Formats: sequence, C-alpha cells, structure tokens
Amino acid sequence: MADQPRSEIIKDNPIGKGLDAFRASFNSICEGASVSCTLDALEQLGQEDLQNLALDLLLALQSLRASRLLRSSGRGKNLFSDLSRLNSAVNSDNFNLDHIKPLLKSVLADNPDDAQIWDRVYNAVTESTPPLRLIASSFQQTPWLHNTSGFANSSEYRKDVDRVLRDELGAMYVGLPRFHEAFFGRVARLETASEAVFKKCMEGSEPLFSNGWSGWPTDANQDDVLSWFAELNEKLATFAEEYKSTPTHRRRPLAQPNKPIQGSTAERKLDVGFVDDPKAGKDSRCHWSNILVPGELKSNPSADKASKAWLDLGTIWEFDRLGGIASEQFDINKDGLQFVSTVLGFLWMSEEELGFDPTIMTANDKRFIEIERDGLTERLIIDKVMQRARCIAGRATTCWKAHREGHPQTPLVIKDSWQYPERDEEGELVFEATDQGVVNVARYYYHETVQVHSTNDDVRSNVRGGLDVTTATNYRPERSMPPPSIIASGASRRGRSSSRAARKNRSSSQIGAPLPPSKRSCSASPTKAGGDALSNRVHRRVILRDYGKPIYKASSRSALLAALEGSIKGHESLRKAGFLHRDVSINNLMVNEDDDNLSWPAFLIDLDLAVRERRGGASGAKGKTGTRAFMAIGALLGEQHSFMHDLESFFWVLFWICVHYDGPDESRVIPEFDQWNYISMELLAMEKKGQVSHEGDFIRSAEENFTPYYQPLIPWINRLRKVVFPNGGRWEREDIGLYARMREIIEEARKDPKVSAER
Repeated sequence: MADQPRSEIIKDNPIGKGLDAFRASFNSICEGASVSCTLDALEQLGQEDLQNLALDLLLALQSLRASRLLRSSGRGKNLFSDLSRLNSAVNSDNFNLDHIKPLLKSVLADNPDDAQIWDRVYNAVTESTPPLRLIASSFQQTPWLHNTSGFANSSEYRKDVDRVLRDELGAMYVGLPRFHEAFFGRVARLETASEAVFKKCMEGSEPLFSNGWSGWPTDANQDDVLSWFAELNEKLATFAEEYKSTPTHRRRPLAQPNKPIQGSTAERKLDVGFVDDPKAGKDSRCHWSNILVPGELKSNPSADKASKAWLDLGTIWEFDRLGGIASEQFDINKDGLQFVSTVLGFLWMSEEELGFDPTIMTANDKRFIEIERDGLTERLIIDKVMQRARCIAGRATTCWKAHREGHPQTPLVIKDSWQYPERDEEGELVFEATDQGVVNVARYYYHETVQVHSTNDDVRSNVRGGLDVTTATNYRPERSMPPPSIIASGASRRGRSSSRAARKNRSSSQIGAPLPPSKRSCSASPTKAGGDALSNRVHRRVILRDYGKPIYKASSRSALLAALEGSIKGHESLRKAGFLHRDVSINNLMVNEDDDNLSWPAFLIDLDLAVRERRGGASGAKGKTGTRAFMAIGALLGEQHSFMHDLESFFWVLFWICVHYDGPDESRVIPEFDQWNYISMELLAMEKKGQVSHEGDFIRSAEENFTPYYQPLIPWINRLRKVVFPNGGRWEREDIGLYARMREIIEEARKDPKVSAER
C-alpha cells in the first residue's frame, strides 16, 4: 500500500460516517455555549471549547483507516503519526488554533468532500506540527468508550477530565417537553405554594417581580449575579415556609465561584448550588457531599451587554447513568412562576426525589438493605464503603462491606451497579461459578434486580419518569444505532421522580469514605452510554461471601506476590468452568490477610464483563473490553478476547503497582503513566509495546520508575515480561502453559531474600 497514490487510498477508504461523532460533539459544545451550530460558531467559541473541539476531530481522524495508509507529510511512519504530533501541539497552552480552523470548517461543511478534508489535514500537520522534541509530551486525547471512573493514580486535571467526561456522556438531549412535570410533579403542594409565593413577589410598592425580577445586575457581572440569585432564593424560601406542611431539611443556596469545594482530587469550584448544610456560607468551605444541586452560570458573549443582560435563560439538567437530558429553556424574567416553582422544587424535594436510593434504609444510626432469601427477609447492615466508581454515566459500581444482622463475624460484600439489561446478569454468572466449585473467585450469596415501589428500577421508565428523548429539540434519528435485540422493555410506571439539575446519580448511599484509585471498565457492547436514545440501564445488586482488600494494599511484597499467584490460579479455575473474566485490574484482584476472615486468601471479583467461553462470538467477546491501564496490547487493538489477554493484564497490574505504590499505604501520580488514562487505545498499545519490546530498555525504565519499595522485584518482573511477551513481542498463539510458567516465576520471586526482606 505504500506506493498506492493518495487519491486511490482516499477513494478506497471513504470517511462515510466516521466523523459523525465529532459533528455531534460540535453541536453539543455549541449548545452548551449558547451559540448557533453553524460555521460562524468557530469565531464565537472560547479558546477552551475550540481546543477541545480540535482534539476531538484529531482523535476521530486517527480512528479512520486511511490515516494509517496515507503517507506522512514528513519523516513519520504515516499520517497517523503526524496527527499524533499535532494532537500534542494542540493540547499545549500556546498553540494558535487559527491554524486548524480551515480543517474544522471543511469537516463541518454541508457537503464535505473527502479529498478536501485530507488535503486540509496535510496542511494542518505541515504548518502546525511541533518540532520533534515535543513528541515525547503526553497525548491527551479522548479515547472511544472512555469513562471518568477509569482514572487510576491520576491528577484529574480539568483539561483531561473534560474531554473524557464529554465522551462518557455521549449525546445529551435538550428541550424535552414535560421535563418539569416529570421531575417536580411529585413534590407535595409545589404548584399551589409556587403560585402563592409568586403572587407575593408581585405585591407591595417595591415588588420583587414586575416585568422581570428586581435587582438583576445591569452588567451581568458573575459575582453580582450569583449574589442576587442567592439573596432571591433566601426570600423565596422564607415566603414558602408557611405552605410546607411538614418540616424538611434546611437547605439553602450557595454561591462560591471563587472558592474550591472540598472532597475532589483536583481543585473544583461551584458557581451556585443548593446544599444540605445550613451553615454553609461565603466564609465557610463546603464539601462536595453537601452539594445536592450543582449549578453553573454560563455567559453568552453575544448577549452580555447592558441592554440585554436582564434577558436571562434558564435550563434544568438531569444527569443519570445513561447521560444527560435537559428541560426546555425558559426566560426567568418572563416566566417568573416557573422560576419560583423550580427553586422551591429543589428546596422541597425529598431525598428520593433528588435521586438517593430509597432501598438504602436507616434505623438507629445504621444503614441497611433488606432482601428476600430462601423465603425469609434478611436485613444486611452496611458497615462501610469499599469502593465507588466515580462517574456520571455508566455502571457506577459501588461496593459496601456488610453483614447479616446478628452475624457481624461473617462479612459480606454488596455490589450495586447499573447494567445494560441485555447483558448476562453478573449474579447468574457468579452463581454458576460457585456452583461449579471454582476456587479463588468471590463466592455467591444472593443477587437481585433492585425494586422501587414494587417495580424494577431502571433509567428510562423510573429515573427519567418515562420522558421520551426522541421529542428533544436536538434529537436526530441517526444517533440511535442499537440493533432491535438490545432495546429493553422497561417498566411502564414512573414510580418516583428522581430529579434535579446535575443531580446526584441515584447515589446508592450517602455513606462517605476515602476511595481507592478508581476503576474504569470499558466495553464495546452495546453502545456507549448516552449515545443511544433507546438504550437503558437496570439497577442490580450482587452479594458475595468473600471479603478482602485490593491487591495493591497487600502488607508486604511477598503477600502481594502470593495474592497475584492465587488470583492467576482463580482465573484458570474460572476458565476451566467455561468463563472468561476479561477485566483483570488492581481493583479486581483481592487479598485477605485477616486470620479471622474465612474468605479466600486471594481471589478475583467482578464478573461484570465476563462471558461464557463456550458461546464463542455470540457472547460479545470481540471488542475492546477491560480496565484501560491494564488492558493487553491486543485487547486495546480490538482482538477477539482470549485468556492470554487476561494473563497479560496480570503483568500490567504488577507493573502498575510497582510504579505507583511505595508500599501498601503510599500512592503517587506519575505524569508519564497518567497519560495512559487519556490517550487513544491505539496510542496506548504503542506505548505498551515500547515498554516491553527491549530488555535493556525495560530494565532501565523499571529502575527509573519503580518505587524504592518495589525495586527488588525488577529482575522477576523482567522474567515475567519474557514469558508474557516472547522475544519482546505480543503473543501470537494461545498457550495454556503460560498459567503455570507465570505462577512458577512468582513463586520463585517470593523465595528471593531481597524480596522477602522487610523494608
């Protein structure tokens, strides 16, 4: 193909719909910035929006096959490598985005021409590609099927998170009719109270509302607007007190646009919101756990003039496990009653209506759930949060340590998540594995689809109250791409309103605890959350009889290796029973060092992405599946998933721990590896190839990057490298004997005096 003319390569590899996701991203950014979705928007969008837009386009271009076949404009391997360098340049702070606008315009044209697009690509990489010395800088691209819960040992800078978050949310639907009714309709006496309060606002010699709200800052300055908003909210809340029949938690608005909120890895600020802390104020610092309704003040450059500043539009957003949906815009100065109703709705909604899970109950300061097992009702007391996947859309897995009431000596683990209904239930897989006597895999206790008011809890029917996103103003049929087989038949009732602008995503509990590095699994089945108008997620629980801690918290190097060896044995046992795990990661390998705990000493958890091997291709085993930083090279490139990929993942787990943990309690962020959370899967595959291809380079990298605590493992991990990557390359044929060879090396390493010695 190297000698094939450019025109033939372009003709043989048409772009087709390959850039549609980018165009959807453009529309989303424009809608978020309140500008028209036309080419003129490129001159109206801010620098950050343009930068993100350009990065999205470069990623989309790299995903096209033609980019790998077309020649490089310079000394690179192909045009793909040129785009990688351009991506790095665009992601820098001093790149002139005017250089890439011609390319953006050609892609966004009404009838884009493939040849013209590729010509503009060549112009962009030729004019804008940085000197070779910049190639080594991190490539902060948004990968497909990426999810914010996948940041392992990450600094979580906003420039990285925002691009991943946008991809996680997918297509967000705006302008849905009935939105206000669906999410505020169950708030008792809201309509009557809102009408009475609004009437009060129009009374007196100096009414709060008369052809618009009084006191609105004429220059629309952010701080002044937020102060006005907070003050007005307090007045509305006071007016409404006599109409609330039962006392509620004292909530209040909070405006702190310049003060970071506590409780996040990187600094995050909040323009405005409603909090459950009555003491929160200008001079106090609030925690994210107190934020019930976060809000944002968006400026529109075309309307931020003194003559137009009072014309302010409001939109209410609801974020859930499928993505985000929004109400129709309303002018708060023309529809004052709806503004009052919205404010009172947020102040009066119950925790259930705000999105908290009503099946998590409280009695005597203890939180618990109840299950029906063997014909009896059991109460399971929640002891603490073990793990929570911090994401918006997606499975949002939360795990609690628990025990059956009256049996505190027998720990259980409750796993709560939101699953695609067409996937096999994890509980069924765990039951089958336990029934077949699989060793070193968490054992079954119970599973269920969570019910709320006697109906299955799901997103489309329950969380969203039956709202139909096909009625959204920005809905386009081409966004819906699922085959008929994956369309779920959700319950027909609304059940409960779970609502608020940017609400907590049906948080399964308000229990807070320090979290381990987040786990993120990605799967190509069936579609990414939020990108499909007809997809759904169902709320499920699996309860397990084995309790431990993540492998990276092992008390010693020997304990870590023993846990790794035991987990590999568990994986082999699982495979012999006919299951392929497909998600080996630092949070899915557990160690138990407690003599009083009857759980396995080491074991695998999380069969979310597991498949029955005997079903072959019909199981969905083909696709990019796993936890990003630990995925095998072949899996990153989309190969049919094999047990060999999982065995390679065990290697990456050990490698990652040695880089990021200086013992069981000290973790760190390394910029070179932080980028593994963000770069495309293709680039990550190349990065991993570079790590293991040459023995001398691997040892040098390990000596430079392994923590002092794990330096003694370098020769042993190098031995593992040589069996996992024969001759420095990725495996090309399945080898069942690799299980035994890996365990043998690990066992020898445990006997090494340098490894077993205390620090």
